[in-house]
Amino acid sequence: MRVSEYVRHDAVGLAELMARGEVSPAEVEAAAREAVRAVNPAIDAVVETWPADDRPAPGSTPLAGVPFLIKDFGISMAGRRTEMGSRLTAGHVARSDSFLMRRLRRAGLVTVGRTATPELAYSITTEPVLYGPTRNPWDPERGAGGSSGGAGAAVAAGAVPVAHATDAAGSLRIPAAYNGLFGLKPTRGRVSLGPALDEGFNGLAVQGGVSRTVRDSAALLDLIRGPEPGDPYFAEQPSRPYAQEVTRPPGPLRIGVLPQAWGGRRTAAPVAGALDRTVRLLESLGHRTEEVTVALGVGWEEFVLANTRLSTANVAASVDSLAAALGRPVDSSTLEPSTLAAHRYGHGVSGPEFVAALTVRNRVARGLARYFETHDLLLTPTLPELPPLLGAYGEGAEALDGLGWIERLNDHSPFTMAFNVAGTPAMSVPVTADTGTGLPIGMQFAAGYGREDLLFRLAGQLERAQPWSGRTPGVWAGGRS
Repeated sequence: MRVSEYVRHDAVGLAELMARGEVSPAEVEAAAREAVRAVNPAIDAVVETWPADDRPAPGSTPLAGVPFLIKDFGISMAGRRTEMGSRLTAGHVARSDSFLMRRLRRAGLVTVGRTATPELAYSITTEPVLYGPTRNPWDPERGAGGSSGGAGAAVAAGAVPVAHATDAAGSLRIPAAYNGLFGLKPTRGRVSLGPALDEGFNGLAVQGGVSRTVRDSAALLDLIRGPEPGDPYFAEQPSRPYAQEVTRPPGPLRIGVLPQAWGGRRTAAPVAGALDRTVRLLESLGHRTEEVTVALGVGWEEFVLANTRLSTANVAASVDSLAAALGRPVDSSTLEPSTLAAHRYGHGVSGPEFVAALTVRNRVARGLARYFETHDLLLTPTLPELPPLLGAYGEGAEALDGLGWIERLNDHSPFTMAFNVAGTPAMSVPVTADTGTGLPIGMQFAAGYGREDLLFRLAGQLERAQPWSGRTPGVWAGGRS
């Protein structure tokens, strides 16, 4: 199978070719490896590849035999390095599969490597000291987002059709938006984080993937969803597979539109224009839209402070545990300035402050739940600006404390984190692009708790009305676009 043919198919399409015997799994895997070699020197999205050790029977699942990449964070694969983008954990090898890795194996996905992440996934740009910056295939001078930036850049460039991603504050949706992909953050409790974790970042983190087509993400979620023994959260299982929802008409929906973010960050003109075009598209499809204000239940400063306390306390605990296990120091030789600042700040968070932050989480969840009593969905830009140039996020980071770093991240991504706090599903859809630069612009749709089905229905309708998979970046495994 030539790479030029490989990149013409999404994951479901490749699996169907193999099921019919038109191409062998070995040929597809070889094409994927060639695709990685073709694009990775330009984008630095894949930090390691390895020989596949899974050989599923073609047709055994909807994604059997499809090449896959896992993020270097939030998942462990027995015998493979899990470095979390950090010098602190460089060379660390996982002893066993996590629950999600077991499900990926059962899904028939052929994991061939791991993708880049910022240090400990603690940034919305992927520029770790350990492996260097991941570049956006649409414009290599710009960032690919984070923390699943390697996954986003690899899928956008055609290395693989779908890849693993995580999301604790937008880490899946941000790379989806910057790289022109579809990315859905599932409901809290939809996919297990076990067995090492009962929850990630106190329930803010979830597992998922990014893809070039809606049906690929739906098929992936169908294969990895569901609880495992000991999980602290439970999301009611859907009445039918998500893959079936993609082709079901959503019916007329009431969609609130939030053009300007909480906290006062203004949406840049190119993104505001893309939002207007999206609203017109929705209305042409029969949906009712109206501009809304959405109460978080707390003030923005209180929201950011609570999330800072939760996240930095988690970072402090993780760093201490990893350093003790690996026998390494916690200093500038092992950690970047922003992570060190989070570590220091997290050690200063008191028990009562941590509990108060959990109370804020509850108030935000209740506040957003009230919104979804009167509206089916909420539409926002995924991000208020186009992908920034590499290096922009890190300027002056050494002068910031833990709160200052989170304030910076929330300023650049003010629309995404509320849905992690509330635990509700949200997706970034590459409906449109900037008319000047051609850079993709993601639109975020959020739904009430457990309503991924509604999001997949709308996403499928938008994809049929305004297809995006034919838009390819300059760095593309199939050759110049």
